[in-house]
Amino acid sequence: MLKKQTVWLLTMLSLMIVLSVYYLTSPDGDEIAYVNKGQDESEEATANEDAGAEEGASVEDIVNEGQNELFTTIRMELQDERSEAKERLNEVVASSTASAEEKNQAYEDIAAIENRSTKETILEESILASAESKYQDVLVRWDEGKVFVHVNTKELSKTEANNIMQLVRDEFGEIPVHVDFEHSES
Repeated sequence: MLKKQTVWLLTMLSLMIVLSVYYLTSPDGDEIAYVNKGQDESEEATANEDAGAEEGASVEDIVNEGQNELFTTIRMELQDERSEAKERLNEVVASSTASAEEKNQAYEDIAAIENRSTKETILEESILASAESKYQDVLVRWDEGKVFVHVNTKELSKTEANNIMQLVRDEFGEIPVHVDFEHSES
């Protein structure tokens, strides 16, 4: 099993790489997001070359990639937090001074963390599949007894939001659900 320091170091290196790639693909180093408003095709081609974009990539690809990277970054942070929590719980389980009740509680907490992560992944895939490629990305996160669903799409109707809420309730049971949508203009 990897040591805690090794896992932390690998996580931080991965995060640095993702952020570096995002920084390098942005048109200007100090901008967080780039929106194409009123540029003609020659200006767009120049912006692509300046950004170091791959051949055939457009400004819209870069913008969408930025939004997807936001969701990816949030997923990585959640995974890091949960890994740290599981590691602490594993230390309790391995501890010779912990009581049997404490060890059982730690096992149950580890199982709950893994169960929630699995349900979030299943929901993300289910929502993307049910939308028939209408959504660019979906982020589902459980936090303190609530489920937050963030959808990357231009618009989200009340019917679609209700369908998403029903999917969440089917997976998690009766729990407060917050659904919102974000869209990076392209």
